[in-house]
Amino acid sequence: MIKAEWFYWLVGLSFLVMASQMLTDRSNPKRLGTTAFWGLLGVGFVYSSWVVEKKAPAEPLGAAVLIMVLLAGFGFTGRGTPRTTTPEQREASALKLGNKLFVPALAIPVVALLCAVLVKKLSIGGEPILQEGSETILGLGIGAVVALVVGMIMLREKRIAVPVQAGRSMLESMGWAMLLPQLLATLGTIFQLSGVGTQVGKLATSVLPEDFLYVAVVVYCVGMALFTVIMGNAFAAFPVMTAAVGWPVLIEHFHGDAPAVLAIGMLAGFCGTLVTPMAANFNIVPSALLELKDQYGPIKAQLPTAGVLLGCNIVVMALFAF
Repeated sequence: MIKAEWFYWLVGLSFLVMASQMLTDRSNPKRLGTTAFWGLLGVGFVYSSWVVEKKAPAEPLGAAVLIMVLLAGFGFTGRGTPRTTTPEQREASALKLGNKLFVPALAIPVVALLCAVLVKKLSIGGEPILQEGSETILGLGIGAVVALVVGMIMLREKRIAVPVQAGRSMLESMGWAMLLPQLLATLGTIFQLSGVGTQVGKLATSVLPEDFLYVAVVVYCVGMALFTVIMGNAFAAFPVMTAAVGWPVLIEHFHGDAPAVLAIGMLAGFCGTLVTPMAANFNIVPSALLELKDQYGPIKAQLPTAGVLLGCNIVVMALFAF
């Protein structure tokens, strides 16, 4: 049986290999901090397996996260100059291959879909080939490996060091922002367990007029957008605002249709995603990869759309959820 842990170990090994490259790259003036940041992340992917199995304490993982936050927050990470092809060589290769360049990228979702739909049904000796419940994540991992092999064959590249260097270059370009969504999702769980939603609910119900349905709709939708701006993730904001206003006020008190209220509330949260730098994978990482002069350019461009969509979600919920 292929286990999900194998995929996590492979990811961790990739980070560790790239960290070793960063350590020897003297073109990066902050190579020690950069190495420590990505090396700790790689070790975490491996060490966490023992934490899940209750064979090791979780505290070292927490300490590693805090150290990584300090390294990134105080500017101890940077970017080097990996040994790779020149822009002219890449442009010539792209012109030669044309749309074939999309084949490796498309291989990832195709393989992931096959694993999630077909391979999950296969078994050997009564044991499933893929670990039950992890077929999708395993499909993603297998798809990435297949895409790497396909890409190397297409480009006639025999050295694994070349794609590793290219991956490291992209990793350093994205920087710490790549991990922000995962950290913020964890923050949402902490908020939920610590009762933030309950306290926000008490505050909201004490302020909201008792029989003003539409005011409550506005509070829920705008609150979802604002909490998403703060937390960078609508999925993290959802349990907080739903526990505070969505369920007790809109559904239980005003007898709203639960699927409609909650689905539209989530869409309202996504409006906040469009306008926050905390949603780094959507708004900051693309700026870094495209080397835009204004790193907040995507946010400025999306701001009008976010405002219009938030207003539409409020109207749709008020008209169709009650």
